[in-house]
Amino acid sequence: MKEIKVQTTSRTYPVIIGKNLISHLSNILSNIELAPTKMMVITDETVSTLFRDRFERELKTIGIDYFFHVVPSGEKSKSFETYYECMTAALTNHLDRRSLMIAFGGGVIGDLTGFIAATYMRGIPFLQIPTTLLAHDSAVGGKVAINHPLGKNMIGAFYQPHAVIYDIQFLETLPIDEIRSGFAEVVKHGLIKDPLFVDWLVQHVHHLQQLKEEQLLTFIEKGITIKAEIVSEDEKELGTRAFLNFGHTLGHALEAALGYGRISHGDAVAIGMLFALYVSNQTFGIDLGYERMKEWFQKIGFPTSVHSSISSEQLCERMKNDKKSVNNEIRMVLLENIGTPKLVNFDEKTIYSLLQQWRGGAI
Repeated sequence: MKEIKVQTTSRTYPVIIGKNLISHLSNILSNIELAPTKMMVITDETVSTLFRDRFERELKTIGIDYFFHVVPSGEKSKSFETYYECMTAALTNHLDRRSLMIAFGGGVIGDLTGFIAATYMRGIPFLQIPTTLLAHDSAVGGKVAINHPLGKNMIGAFYQPHAVIYDIQFLETLPIDEIRSGFAEVVKHGLIKDPLFVDWLVQHVHHLQQLKEEQLLTFIEKGITIKAEIVSEDEKELGTRAFLNFGHTLGHALEAALGYGRISHGDAVAIGMLFALYVSNQTFGIDLGYERMKEWFQKIGFPTSVHSSISSEQLCERMKNDKKSVNNEIRMVLLENIGTPKLVNFDEKTIYSLLQQWRGGAI
């Protein structure tokens, strides 16, 4: 069991990493000084089918009244409709300000539950219990939200959990596309902060089908440590935290243009990171090893280009609508070097030209 402290202006909380951690849930609640009157567990259909019985066995030993609320699996649950249904469930089950919400699932469930907890009775405690590799990124830092048809995560808040319990037993059943999606965020953390870690990944990870438990623990601990450092410096994304959006400007535009759920978040971010590397090379006149990274991405199964059904005009329009855009300019996180990120603003014409060059195969 390993513990990483996340320190922010609003709350300091532990991220606990290990195996079979839910058997220690009662002690964890005691250590973080939570004695909830009732617990609401929000999960999705997939996680409920796989793990609800196992989790309930542990919940019953705690002696606190609880109930489950199960929502559809996938990005479609980050919607007004699902948010309203969850709020109704909380009210009809008489949750009060001392109750606890538990996000038991991947990034969608974490974002949804956190936003519900942030807005129910103006804020009640919540825990993150992630069940995907991707959620090693989203579960830490307090960015919670639902989507709008015009943009991803456009309705949300900064609201920190009281703890993140990363029990890797729940990763055992992940399909390869989910592992790959989470691995994209692992790569992102390395690219913005740790060039030696990136080199290690390229040299040692040649496929994702047979990751060892110690590799998973290494990825998760490294990614969370990097994110915790950045979030502790800049809780509400007024400065350095924006660097965590590397690859996400085009990535979010792709998700929105294709329709949420049509491409995984990690695959979209992988494409976005390649574009950001290309733009970095063009902007700063450097060589960040674009071809090496592209070949490695292809080897481990990431898509490396935008489907021809999506036009550059569509993507530019989506990028302009991104919540990080300022004064109708498109803001991207670029790299002056591996591990040295920088925020750069572009007008739409310049981004369109760069997109067209990149999609045409220019390097």
